[in-house]
Amino acid sequence: MLARFSTYLRETGMEMKRVSWPSMAELKESTVVVLVTVLVITMMLFVVDKILDLGMKQLISLG
Repeated sequence: MLARFSTYLRETGMEMKRVSWPSMAELKESTVVVLVTVLVITMMLFVVDKILDLGMKQLISLG
């Protein structure tokens, strides 16, 4: 069990050396893209929710 864990840690360390990490500029750019995307989707969902809410209120008031 300990030997398998040791092998796992060694292989993980070797794999981490092969990872290409983003630069700080790339990281900031990606973060901005994600935040803007989340903001746009949030606003779209808010608008759709309000439209559906108004539609349901209209249907309920008819009955």
